Amino acid sequence: MYQYNNYDQQIVDERVAQFKDQTERYLKGELTEEQFLPLRLQNGLYVQRYAPMLRVAVPYGLLSSQQVRKLAHIARTYDKGYAHISTRTNVQFNWPELKDVPAILAELATVQMHAIQTSGNCIRNTTTDQFAGVVDGELVDPRPYCEIIRQWSTFHPEFAFLPRKFKIAVNSHDSDDRAATLLHDIGIKIKRNSQGELGFAVYVGGGLGRTPIVASLVKEFLPEKDLLTYLDAVLRVYNLNGRRDNKYKARIKILVKALGVGAFAKLVDDEWQHIKGGPGTLTDNEINRIKGHFQPPAYEILENENTELEQQLKDNKAFSSWYGRNVNTHKVSGYSIVTLTLKKLGTPPGDITDSQLDKVAELADKYSFSEIRSTHEQNLVLADVKKSDLFDLWQEAKKAGFATPNLGLLTDMICCPGGDFCALANAKSIPVAEALQ
Repeated sequence: MYQYNNYDQQIVDERVAQFKDQTERYLKGELTEEQFLPLRLQNGLYVQRYAPMLRVAVPYGLLSSQQVRKLAHIARTYDKGYAHISTRTNVQFNWPELKDVPAILAELATVQMHAIQTSGNCIRNTTTDQFAGVVDGELVDPRPYCEIIRQWSTFHPEFAFLPRKFKIAVNSHDSDDRAATLLHDIGIKIKRNSQGELGFAVYVGGGLGRTPIVASLVKEFLPEKDLLTYLDAVLRVYNLNGRRDNKYKARIKILVKALGVGAFAKLVDDEWQHIKGGPGTLTDNEINRIKGHFQPPAYEILENENTELEQQLKDNKAFSSWYGRNVNTHKVSGYSIVTLTLKKLGTPPGDITDSQLDKVAELADKYSFSEIRSTHEQNLVLADVKKSDLFDLWQEAKKAGFATPNLGLLTDMICCPGGDFCALANAKSIPVAEALQ
């Protein structure tokens, strides 16, 4: 996974110090509520129905066991002993005290985490397939491109105050779109053209909410090196033309629909001509630098056939049910992809306790190269589990409440915290989800 360099760490540490000063000034009455609002939002802090809510960024859903242990510590020390996995693969704390938030952010910075741009009218967390890099049928690993977009979008000076929040997803699988790419403001599908060159199909204007719309294709093939300049052009057109008079009509999907896909695409191409080939153009060195952070772990040479596993599946119906629902095929022989479901009946979807977080970190260290992935469906993934370890992992996961064999079923629904916490909600969604389950 991507490791911060000195520059990455510096900008996160400086933001922590800056927000500590802003929070202290607000608590002393030196900043008004109106002045503090945009400052806290750009640091992932909402004021909800009963308490502040802090949203921690998990870029493209990738976590180390060290980071998960830090999240467990924060849940114990500053919250009520649990956290919530969001549909953007982020982690939310629903009960921190405002005065403690700067300390939480300082602790997160020690493990290369932050809450920058997890709220506010800016570019939010870029997401991708939770099986990226390990699943068959993938063209290339999409995570390096997500990291490139993360670095480009963080503190982008033009796009800190967009008409509305902005979400991007990247997919590299021909037949499966686990990132729900076409339901995003920008959906990027990695592809090759007829000459075999790598590039992207770019879709714009998708989204859910009160006006659900599927994104439209605006660029059939974008060369790999032009990714950031074209994204700049799309965001500039939106920033200049998106509505700011009505928050319910401010998303880019409304602009694309109002202008028409052809007219919108022409505006983007016209804008792109001014910056195409400029300083934002990606180089081979930069692409390879980022790809260097996503090398495969030290896989062992294993056989795909496992007679012990086959016997365990025959002998244990519950294990067989879990295996059939929660285990996916890995592209490396002898390994499997395992989803740990956070959808045990009677539990709010996506909620996880501090002790469970510690257990997830333990399982990752023991079975999956110390790496965990959070998903759009509010579950967790161990992406590199030996087939010979599946039965032992299942037994441990079952004791911890992670082994409900309902992946992809109705009971594996996603759910926001709703009116139980959110001041903007018009319904209590958690009881509705539990009733449907």
